[in-house]
Amino acid sequence: MKNSLTGGLVILNEMKDKLPPSEKKIAEFILDQPHEAIHCTATQLGELSSTSSAAVIRLCKSLGLKGLQELKLRISGDLQKKPEARYRDIQPGEPSDSIVEKITSNSLQAIRETTEMVDYRTLSEAVKLLNEAGSIHFFGVGASGIIAQDAQQKFLRMNKPTSAFTDMHNAAMNIANVTENDVVFGISFSGETHETAKIMEIAKKKGARTISLTRYGQSPVTEHADVSLYISASREIPAPFRSGATSSRLAQLHMIDILFVNVVTEQWDKASEYFHEITDVMDLLKAKKTKG
Repeated sequence: MKNSLTGGLVILNEMKDKLPPSEKKIAEFILDQPHEAIHCTATQLGELSSTSSAAVIRLCKSLGLKGLQELKLRISGDLQKKPEARYRDIQPGEPSDSIVEKITSNSLQAIRETTEMVDYRTLSEAVKLLNEAGSIHFFGVGASGIIAQDAQQKFLRMNKPTSAFTDMHNAAMNIANVTENDVVFGISFSGETHETAKIMEIAKKKGARTISLTRYGQSPVTEHADVSLYISASREIPAPFRSGATSSRLAQLHMIDILFVNVVTEQWDKASEYFHEITDVMDLLKAKKTKG
């Protein structure tokens, strides 16, 4: 199965501030000297970054990669791409044409980087869980709750019991009855949202399968996930209008779209039948409204 051969530099940017000191030094060296780094052994990288080969191996593990070879392959893929625009924050008083250009550029960059980080084996596992699920329960708080509701709206079209909750108490009542045939899908940009992590923990104890959608890296939410999906959020930094928050929301929606279309294509005949039935009902509703 195809796996991404780009995204190494994005992953390093995502993770560098979360890494232990020795691993962070290696990450910063690679980001500063990527052309040199891809030709180095673990020992050489350790020497050049004033760390050790063991720290290089630990870094790869912290990044969620199989080893140094995968990291170097991803970085090599990055170096073959055309230079891309950087994220740019919007400043007070900017003219409309500049705002339009910056928001568009940031949104495209977030989607592009998220796509580069896709692990196709993990994506396949998530699609399999969703296809086999007796019911699917999406949960998110705040802005992530909007993503959960969007996901529910899409997956309802598959004629499968689907719910979306943004309130802890309502979610708790629903999660109390999940079984091993259910999938609980926790959405949290930071991965640190206490409510989402707790819902995932309870669901897992109940025997349900769990999927998470967060920014890249280990977190309380991913700790309780059977399958972890990630979005790019390396530029989610304080700014006057937090333009990055807009970009991360679009990246989350992008991943939900990817999941939904994958699920649909694996059940194309059934999905087509369901979609036709939905269209027929919508036509009947429109006809009734016209007569009234």
